[in-house]
Amino acid sequence: MRLLRPSGEPRAEDGTDDDGALLRAIARGDAAALGTLHDRHAGWLHARLTRRCPDPETVRDVLQDTFVTVWQSAASHRGGEAGGWLWVIAARRLVDAQRIRTRADRAVPAAGTAAPSAAPSAEEHVLTGLEFGDVGAALDRIPPELREVLRATVVDGLTTREAARLLGIPEGTVKTRALRARRELRAALARLTTESDPLGGTA
Repeated sequence: MRLLRPSGEPRAEDGTDDDGALLRAIARGDAAALGTLHDRHAGWLHARLTRRCPDPETVRDVLQDTFVTVWQSAASHRGGEAGGWLWVIAARRLVDAQRIRTRADRAVPAAGTAAPSAAPSAEEHVLTGLEFGDVGAALDRIPPELREVLRATVVDGLTTREAARLLGIPEGTVKTRALRARRELRAALARLTTESDPLGGTA
């Protein structure tokens, strides 16, 4: 019987919780470690993805892509529990999948029928803004601990409590960092605007 954490993440039966050790083993090419990590986290990831996407096939594909990414990118994890890191990967893969499906729906409408609504979701708009253009560039300029809080609370739509559990920090720290992140993001955007238009738009 698998035990569940309050956040919905499974806890290993043997009491070990060192996801970082598993990821270091995966980075060395240990497929068994990947299997252990999958068993530990796939359940809650699937449940959370299902709440955000009604298509079970898409959810299955996204979950598989998530662990393929883990296999390829394990060395980039900085240690500790992997919950927050895994969810960021899964959320991005889900948005990618939804974006691809949206493009396909636009390109091939059924003959004799109206094209399905292909308006990007609010989540897609947010993620696109956070990864591309001026907002993405500004986000790269703020400290990583502030950036990850913004991604958890804005991109992934987690509550303060969920973000705190996944990132391994107190709820108060999440709130403080979120406020700081927004201030620093605004300042970084202002600097980018000045750099791109040093004359302030004057003729």
